[in-house]
Amino acid sequence: MLNRRHLRIKVLQALYAFSLSKNENTVAGEKELLHSVNKMYDMYIYFLLMFDDLSNFANIRIEDAKRKRIPTKENLNPNMRFVDNKLIGQLNVNVSLKKASEKASTNWVGDIEQDMLKKMFIYLSETETFSDYMQQESSDYKSDKNFIVQLFKKEICNFELMHNFFEDRSIYWQDDMDHVCSMVLKTLKSFEENTDEFYPISELYKDDEKDYILQLFHKSVKLEGENLKMINSYTKNWDSDRLAKMDILLMNLAITEAKEFSSIPLKVTLNEYIEISKFYSTPKSNGFINGVLDKVFVELKNDGAIKKVGRGLME
Repeated sequence: MLNRRHLRIKVLQALYAFSLSKNENTVAGEKELLHSVNKMYDMYIYFLLMFDDLSNFANIRIEDAKRKRIPTKENLNPNMRFVDNKLIGQLNVNVSLKKASEKASTNWVGDIEQDMLKKMFIYLSETETFSDYMQQESSDYKSDKNFIVQLFKKEICNFELMHNFFEDRSIYWQDDMDHVCSMVLKTLKSFEENTDEFYPISELYKDDEKDYILQLFHKSVKLEGENLKMINSYTKNWDSDRLAKMDILLMNLAITEAKEFSSIPLKVTLNEYIEISKFYSTPKSNGFINGVLDKVFVELKNDGAIKKVGRGLME
């Protein structure tokens, strides 16, 4: 499930693209926003599906070894631990994953896809994480699950060819990798030995979260002029080059959220957009944005323009 920070980032990116397009049609901007968010879920599905293909490559290698002209004892009695991994088996038969894959038309079919996974398997098979697992004397669900979690966390998430693969596939995935990987890890850890084939995988977001990003986008566009006047009143003494476009967009979003979303604490809004600015704007933007928003929020509270439902939300 996507968290609020990443949803805010997606709205920021959509608002940035919308502002560059000079298009007044917010419907097109909304469509692009939802497409961007949905592409994240596609990546999540890709990751969960890859384990079965990796297992198939391991099985092909085993079968090829058996067909050697003079097979060794090890060739004829192979280590099947990875091929028979119990968590991979659960993912392979998971109904929710299959339905999500079919709905999004997401799979690893294709020469380029299979070549990347083959290279990944060769790389993984030579790692210490893989070797230690294959040499374990006992095999149980706990060790199988722990191995897959560690393999994904330590090796797969950092596999450079996979990063290149996703970056080539979609411009939307460039900034999504870390968060999607955390979603996959959470899903893998949630499986248990008695988990059946109908176990639900993570949803992209709840309906109220979808409403949140759409309202934040549309209201930020609608209130842009009004918010900019307020921002300008507190930035007269700043050099024009300090007013980076991304800073303006971030403050517009923050002011819109503060005014229009009564259930979100003011402190949360302020902190979230300051944190986002550290990654998406200039090195000094967080201090600049913090200073301006502090003053704007005081004015809005004094004018009664910010209304929060619940104790402590105005702080």
